[in-house]
Amino acid sequence: MEAAAPHSLAELTVTSPEQMRELGLRLASLLRAGDLVMLNGELGAGKTTLTRGLGEGLGVRGAVTSPTFVIARVHPSLVDGPPLVHVDAYRLGGGLDEMEDLDLDVSLPESVVVVEWGEGKVEELTEDRLWIGIERAVGDTTDEVRHVSVRGLGARWDGVDLPGLLRV
Repeated sequence: MEAAAPHSLAELTVTSPEQMRELGLRLASLLRAGDLVMLNGELGAGKTTLTRGLGEGLGVRGAVTSPTFVIARVHPSLVDGPPLVHVDAYRLGGGLDEMEDLDLDVSLPESVVVVEWGEGKVEELTEDRLWIGIERAVGDTTDEVRHVSVRGLGARWDGVDLPGLLRV
């Protein structure tokens, strides 16, 4: 599958875990069943905190915590929306083949699927995805400042004003 061209790009600086959670809340307003969200960033960058905000914004059941040891958690909706499938692919070395047991291809049409550490592993699921990169700010003495890049890839994100939505 060819790499999808970005249709929408937003970049912002987040200065606290609360702002990261709020970013997830704002992004949740865009998400619908069938959306794949790929989160990329080093350990402790804020991927799970952002996903916690997504879960809150989607109105799902259960505390959103890192699924590192269980690999995936499903959070059913409490508000008649799509469930949130939260996957941590950190310990999975291979591509989609290694993740096949998770049945993400089956879950994706009716769920919002968020994959931490999914780059190079889940792109084959769909050309349409939201790619989010989180990097620690160089020289930040508080260890809280992050630079976040959000890219909408594929036709699903045509016309979506990510910069407008994410303006702080």
